[in-house]
Amino acid sequence: MELNNKSILITGGTGSLGRAITDHLIKTKKKLKKLIILSRDEQKQFLMSKIYSEEKYPFIRYFIGDVRDKDRLKRAFKNVDYVIHAAAMKHVPIAEYNPDECIKTNVNGAQNVISASLDSGVKKVIAISTDKACSPVNLYGATKLTSDKLFIAANNFKGRSSISFSVVRYGNVMGSKGSVIPFFMKMKKNGLIPITDPKMTRFNITLKESIEIIFYAIENSLGGELFVPKIPSYNIMELAEAIAPNIKKEIIGVRPGEKIHEEMISTSDSDFTYDIGKYYITLPNSKYIKPEIYSEKYNLKKVRKGFSYNSGENKDFLSVEELRDLIKSHV
Repeated sequence: MELNNKSILITGGTGSLGRAITDHLIKTKKKLKKLIILSRDEQKQFLMSKIYSEEKYPFIRYFIGDVRDKDRLKRAFKNVDYVIHAAAMKHVPIAEYNPDECIKTNVNGAQNVISASLDSGVKKVIAISTDKACSPVNLYGATKLTSDKLFIAANNFKGRSSISFSVVRYGNVMGSKGSVIPFFMKMKKNGLIPITDPKMTRFNITLKESIEIIFYAIENSLGGELFVPKIPSYNIMELAEAIAPNIKKEIIGVRPGEKIHEEMISTSDSDFTYDIGKYYITLPNSKYIKPEIYSEKYNLKKVRKGFSYNSGENKDFLSVEELRDLIKSHV
């Protein structure tokens, strides 16, 4: 799919992902008609515009707006081809303490994006999900699972519109704000690394890899797919060793809403999940969408019944040295 002369809008566009996508599009010299950065944080927009100014990059637009405000979205989405929905309330403890606010952003906001996209003639929407949406144990994960379901179901009632809605789900982005790696690097200076549980594992994806799967989805999705990348895992103790080998580690216990191992595809999803090479895709379990339409686009290989893709049983684990090398080059 040719992106030249197309308009792309990113919700939550001033976050780590939005900035990385902007940088990618500039470096790959895509001749976009527009790249619209939508977010509700004016300070982040001001700081981002100092790096990616409208004067230097005349296709970039900065648009203050909140996904909770459907009317504002409809105005922002006018003449937009592709929407990447990255806006979310993401911090697990904050979401637990402020559940109504989390629901307003992650669930109501998702429905607003869907409605505004349908009303504005958007061609394709890619919603960014999280491993915490699979078999969720916290409110953040539950709201993102609901969001995923809303986007997939939106393909059922689009009518004659050619719009498509798909979801990309992945694990922890290496070095993103609020994630464990920058936290451990900060705590290293204090001489103590707090460990929730020594058996804990997490998936790991670089910003570059997350961008690759998003644009794969933009270029290839038909609508209704949930894309999951094949990525490595790490053990939390080995991550701590990679960052702070001679620093004391203290076991503090699992926090409310945390899992020992994260999951991206559950056993319940296995009946609808396929291996397509670099990625897995879970297809919609819907009488309105037939799996046959996807077999012409993808080389579908059915996963075994009862298959689960989780960070603890992952076949690909990063060693301490591999983690150190990745941290040096990506953080």
